[in-house]
Amino acid sequence: MTPTKLPRLDLGKLEKVVERFSSLRLLVVGDVMIDEYFWGDVDRVNPEAPVPVVRVKSESTALGGAGNVLRNIAALGVNGVLCSIVGNDYAGDQVTSLVSDLGLDPNMLIRVDDRLTTQKTRVGARSQQMLRFDRETDLPIDRQLETAMLALVDSSLDKADGVILEDYGKGVLTPFLVRGLIKRAKTRGLGVSVDPKFEINMYKGASFIKPNLREVEALAGFPLKDRADLVKAVFRIRKRVGGSPVIVTRGAEGMTVFEEMEDGLDVPAARSEVFDVQGAGDTSIVALTLARLAGANLVEAAVIANAAASVVVGKLGTATASLEEIRDLLPQSVESARSVRST
Repeated sequence: MTPTKLPRLDLGKLEKVVERFSSLRLLVVGDVMIDEYFWGDVDRVNPEAPVPVVRVKSESTALGGAGNVLRNIAALGVNGVLCSIVGNDYAGDQVTSLVSDLGLDPNMLIRVDDRLTTQKTRVGARSQQMLRFDRETDLPIDRQLETAMLALVDSSLDKADGVILEDYGKGVLTPFLVRGLIKRAKTRGLGVSVDPKFEINMYKGASFIKPNLREVEALAGFPLKDRADLVKAVFRIRKRVGGSPVIVTRGAEGMTVFEEMEDGLDVPAARSEVFDVQGAGDTSIVALTLARLAGANLVEAAVIANAAASVVVGKLGTATASLEEIRDLLPQSVESARSVRST
């Protein structure tokens, strides 16, 4: 199946779209977590077991999940606020502190005594991740917490230009909460963009959905062997969300936009050296959302998001992209997207 050719792309217009990012304000709702990293060298094997010994040289802690979406927003000079649930534990303290360190308000984080804050710890050596261990809960929040979050959302929507729902399957985004949030946002004329995980029906009415290929397979219920399978899978997903556009991120291959055309529009990404794909999806949802709010159509937004994701995969750890870095890669991203017309 041959994809539809891309419309004309104007680099000057896309540069002006990016310049408008800093005037916007986003509300992020979803699963927040702590990403912890230990990096070092390996020069021997553990005599106690056949595993390498990592001599730790550096360590760091960063916001992950919906928190990494907030980090990406802040890195672009955009005003953002995060609404989520964390435990009354040390990792929850870290989340609150790291949000404050971004110069943003942590008061929309609800602390819960009997809930564990999700924490992912990665161990790596020589730029390669070797091990990850997780401490988390994925139990759905109860009705009392759902109601409390909706009250917080109500207090923030009037000051927001758009909403991002970041679903990592850790129980914060329940059907009751999501449907109530989308209804409230639409009443105010606000768009809602979604980074989904396992559930899709509750996102009916969203402005667009942004799954990756693995998530498309999980949501559609069958493996993707070729492009025809992708088209079939996205058609099934769009039917379940009331026809909302779907933008599929495809790693180094870029993105495919499904809006009016059933066979989709492929938007290739510029080739770049990849060090770590961690967090690239979070960068993409932020760039897509901001670009749409700043006047880009979905294809133009995908070109900008490809540039942002290319910046992030060239860095180690859960990284972010700045406005300057995106602007620098925009010409390459535009040229890569234009190349589809000659194939």
